[in-house]
Amino acid sequence: MLHREGGTMLLDICHIGQIGLAVADVDRAEVFYRDVLGLRRLYRFGDLSFFDCAGVRLMLEKSASPEPRGAVLYLRCADIALAVRTLRERGLAFLDEPHLIARMEDHDLWMTFFRDPDRHVLALMQEAPKGYVPPAVG
Repeated sequence: MLHREGGTMLLDICHIGQIGLAVADVDRAEVFYRDVLGLRRLYRFGDLSFFDCAGVRLMLEKSASPEPRGAVLYLRCADIALAVRTLRERGLAFLDEPHLIARMEDHDLWMTFFRDPDRHVLALMQEAPKGYVPPAVG
């Protein structure tokens, strides 16, 4: 969502859309989060399992490394191209360009990744209408 203040567009990327946790065994983790913690499972997509945490999505993904890593914060935005352009103007360097992650039943999921000053990975995510392609942000 975009807001105006004094004629200037303000980004509204203050909502966490998803938190990703790397796990050694997705099946085992799924049982823990669903059966032990009682979280509502949303869906499974290969080695990714998604749960609802009061409107914030929890993604469990099979870890490519035996070492644990921190969680990834996925910040929901209304317009990924505008958000990237604005954040680049503020000096943020992105690890990639916005790209299609998954074609869901009712929307397409677009993301782009970056790091904070402590090298934690964060992402912008846009749940876009089917067939959406963001304008070039380069």
